Amino acid sequence: MDKDTKFAFLVIGLPFLGLIYCLIILACMLTLPIAQNHPVMTGIGFGIIPFGIAVYFWTTASAKAYKKSPKTK
Repeated sequence: MDKDTKFAFLVIGLPFLGLIYCLIILACMLTLPIAQNHPVMTGIGFGIIPFGIAVYFWTTASAKAYKKSPKTK
């Protein structure tokens, strides 16, 4: 898969994944009594998931870039 195809998947796929994630949150808030009784904790929980994924991708990309960079003394 070339860079243009990966970029197209990123540009097209990421907003759809976000929309699906928001619909999952909405469905949970409408159907689960525990989510309705504790909206702050539910929001924090649903906020940590994308943050954790972003941290994982960021650190993985940084580690790959660090390995490729020339070592200077």
